[in-house]
Amino acid sequence: MRAALIIGLFFAPPAAAQTTGAPPSVAQVPPLAPQPATTTRVTLQTQAGPIVLAIETEKAPVTAANFLKYVDGKRLDGTVFYRTVKVQDEPRYGFIQFGTQNDPKRTLPPIPHEPTSKTGLSHVDGAISMAMAQPGTARGDFFIIVGNTPAMDADGANPGYAVFGRVIQGMDVVHRIMDMPTSPTKGEGIMKGQMLEPTVPVNAARRTAVVVEGPAS
Repeated sequence: MRAALIIGLFFAPPAAAQTTGAPPSVAQVPPLAPQPATTTRVTLQTQAGPIVLAIETEKAPVTAANFLKYVDGKRLDGTVFYRTVKVQDEPRYGFIQFGTQNDPKRTLPPIPHEPTSKTGLSHVDGAISMAMAQPGTARGDFFIIVGNTPAMDADGANPGYAVFGRVIQGMDVVHRIMDMPTSPTKGEGIMKGQMLEPTVPVNAARRTAVVVEGPAS
């Protein structure tokens, strides 16, 4: 049942996409420009480098609060990026996935679905969204989008997936993970051949203070 939460995550690229050594140590994140007060900054320190996220606590309050519970409870520390999906004809479209993989010691109860038609967010390049089998089953697995993918947004009867933030620094790390090798045999159903081997550990996930630099003296 470990994969049950994520088997339903089907990647549908936009029409444009359809046509067309040793790991580094934990890096220090340089100061960034302040983000609006409606977002909360979180840094994923991975063995491939840091990924800084702006979490949309105002636009997607339910989904953002769920993610921050995992961060504040240190439930993501020691998890891994375990899946990469690329559109074969256009490798700059796809996503990478990480999370608790239904580990009962880490995973919290499922949350209500918060569709993009409600939040006004979209699966743009760098968006972070919830993995799920169906609406109302999302728990502790997340994916980061590469390339604008509006087909994953809610549209009419299609509930889509729940975006709750975006990458504001570290898309080079996302691309690096996306291009890492996968196992030809691991994974079930549509995930066969998409499982990273080796996986990429998340050493820590923490809220990150906004650093405001003063004028040069």
